[in-house]
Amino acid sequence: MPEGDTIFRAARTLNRALAGHVVIAFETQLAQLARVDYDAPIAGRTVESVDATGKWLRMYFSGDLILITHMLMSGSWHIYRPGERWKVRYAEMRVAIYTKDFVAVAFRVPIAEFHTAATLERHRSVQRLGPDVLAPEFDAADAERQLRTRPDLEVGVGLLRQSLISGMGNVFKSEVCFASEVNPFRLIGTLTADELQLLITNARKFMLQNVTETSNDSIVTYTGMRRTTGRANPSERLWVYKRDGEPCRRCGTVIVSRKQGLEARVTFWCPTCQISQAASP
Repeated sequence: MPEGDTIFRAARTLNRALAGHVVIAFETQLAQLARVDYDAPIAGRTVESVDATGKWLRMYFSGDLILITHMLMSGSWHIYRPGERWKVRYAEMRVAIYTKDFVAVAFRVPIAEFHTAATLERHRSVQRLGPDVLAPEFDAADAERQLRTRPDLEVGVGLLRQSLISGMGNVFKSEVCFASEVNPFRLIGTLTADELQLLITNARKFMLQNVTETSNDSIVTYTGMRRTTGRANPSERLWVYKRDGEPCRRCGTVIVSRKQGLEARVTFWCPTCQISQAASP
């Protein structure tokens, strides 16, 4: 599943390519978008800006129209020059926005909706997002307060709960817990103030490091090569994610994994560096 850094980079790239440009053609295979386009054509509107909040991407058009998309597990945004061959089959296109210089294509995006500013204000999933880890105005204290409202949740589950803190996904969940020396199966209510602050600090640090200007703004939505260790060797770029059965990079203990939460997302951790103090892993 694309995480907040992926969406942030996609929005930044789309904004650079499309902002200020007039849409000359619009295509979609989604009936709900096609109805809006029929009643109030997208062609002729100007793309005003593109941004991201949590895992949602928002594209603002002139005339008070906003396209929001969520990639869930398989979606991606691509940018092409006119006439350039697409890297994904046309049949998997869900939205295509044509300007004079670029074509922005959303492939396999399962959630795509048009809104006005007023209806977006009432969108429960967007408006109920917790503090966005990548937002310039991110408030760490607010994120702490939000997480403290669910002391019954395991840490690994809480970090993925977008209504508490938004933007993180499964990779960063495991990596942040390891770097903070917190067992992901502990309950949030057992964390000390210092432990919770460190989790939030590392979450913001890791995600910001992965959206820097040198973090690969490809024309195709970025999906890999995240780094959390700071090591130059690509084979050593992550601490624990997808490394079950391999030695911990700090202590040599074998990394283990287990499904966690109702969504059964796989969590990776070191049993030595991240000693359980609440729930036995």
